[in-house]
Amino acid sequence: MTAVHQLEFVLCLLVLILALTLAARRLGLPPAAAFILGGAALALTPGVPELVLDPELVIVLFLPPLLMSSAYFTVWREFRDNLAGILLLAVGAVIFTTLLVGVVVHAMVPGLPWAVCFALGAIVSPPDAVAAEAVLERLHLPGRLTALLRGESLLNDAAGLVLFRFAVAAALTGSFSLGEATLAFGVLAVGGVAVGAVVGLLGTAVLRRLRDTQLAIVTTLLLPWASYIGGETLHASGVLATVTCGMILGRVQHEDFTAATRVRSEAFWRVLVFLLESLVFILIGLSLRGVLQRLGGAADAAEALLWPVLGVIAAVVLSRFLWIFGSDLVRRLAWTLRRDRVEPPSAAAAAVMSWAGMRGVVTLAAALSLPEELPGRDLVLAASFGVILVTVLVQGGTLGPLIRWLGLDGVGTLAAGQITEEMAWSRMAQAQLAAVAAASRQPDGTERHPRLLEQYSYRARISIGYAADTAAHRPKEIEHFSVVLDAIRAGREEVLRLHRAGEIHDHVLAELERELDLQEMTAELYRG
Repeated sequence: MTAVHQLEFVLCLLVLILALTLAARRLGLPPAAAFILGGAALALTPGVPELVLDPELVIVLFLPPLLMSSAYFTVWREFRDNLAGILLLAVGAVIFTTLLVGVVVHAMVPGLPWAVCFALGAIVSPPDAVAAEAVLERLHLPGRLTALLRGESLLNDAAGLVLFRFAVAAALTGSFSLGEATLAFGVLAVGGVAVGAVVGLLGTAVLRRLRDTQLAIVTTLLLPWASYIGGETLHASGVLATVTCGMILGRVQHEDFTAATRVRSEAFWRVLVFLLESLVFILIGLSLRGVLQRLGGAADAAEALLWPVLGVIAAVVLSRFLWIFGSDLVRRLAWTLRRDRVEPPSAAAAAVMSWAGMRGVVTLAAALSLPEELPGRDLVLAASFGVILVTVLVQGGTLGPLIRWLGLDGVGTLAAGQITEEMAWSRMAQAQLAAVAAASRQPDGTERHPRLLEQYSYRARISIGYAADTAAHRPKEIEHFSVVLDAIRAGREEVLRLHRAGEIHDHVLAELERELDLQEMTAELYRG
């Protein structure tokens, strides 16, 4: 395809994304599953041009911004408190899956070199950050469970990619040193965190001085690639560099970003992440044609590789259950003996974490990047694609019902010393009232801002009453904001009438409409 035809094809994919998103919502399917199925159907449609994927370009193009977005919204306190559990998943589970898959593959295909078996294990071992985020954003899980799954998805790609590189090198050279591999992994990890910290702090310093919202958003767009490419250029982990940079920005954004930057950048990044995630899964489906062509056709591939591929899929799923339930059993024993301060997750939470092992873009890109001369490359490609399909379509498609069946949907607990959202609103309203009262009171006892004082006094009384009895005040709140929305609609109709009559300029219309839009968003949020 020419460059123009490639652009036209990508635009067609965007149209397909819109259609598949609407279809997924109508059918109750996870969007990721719909995108993969749609991409696969498109790949098998006669006359559709083949889109050749460059594995390195796929990783560099898609992974940094998606990692940055996930890290940016990570709750630092929960990440820090659950770091031990996150590392058990992100490093321990990845190594365990690599070893178990390698043993299973070698048992089913004895002629395949051990290094290739472990390379396949490393490819399919890390659950994908993109797939995890695509599923987690649609579910309501307890904070600790979300922290574990999201934290794992941020860190495990680094472990999986490092293991993959060492396994491929061993397969091609025939040599491997555990000591050198461990040292190299440590250097990559520490170097990645250091690079990410430097880029994050420099980016924060720049954003703190930028008052132009558009320039600030462009800066946030450049930072994920700056951290990832910087880390890889310095032979450190680009994944950890991007995650570190994103977590730094997420921590400082509440104080160092302007309100306009936060609101507009969040809107921009939500659209960007939606498009990138959608394109990733569409491309996974489209890659089916290339995989089948490399394997010599669907029939031949199914006959020669069916059982090894099924064995790899079973090993991937089973290894996660074994690792999570085994490590939780050890941690529960330590907690019972008072040697661990943090109680391990419940059996229901462990079951959800075990089932939430979707693979995606990193697995596909790593498999496609294998050298042509590597023994067993066809098996690795088929098994990798099979793991992606099963984990995204089956596990991703049933994770929501499983969470609801186990009673974890919407479950949330407050940590020691934390207050409810309603109480936080009450505290904020009282602080605002105190500030207005101090500014309003004049030396002679009169009020300089009586209307503001009345307004904030009313807010404080309502918020205190709402925190004391939420159930009783909720119907009043709905009625209140329904009236507010009626008023906004009336104001919008009048503004549009004035504009159509030529009585106000387009600039005036834009300013009034922006104010009405903010009011409407707030009212819609609280009316529910």
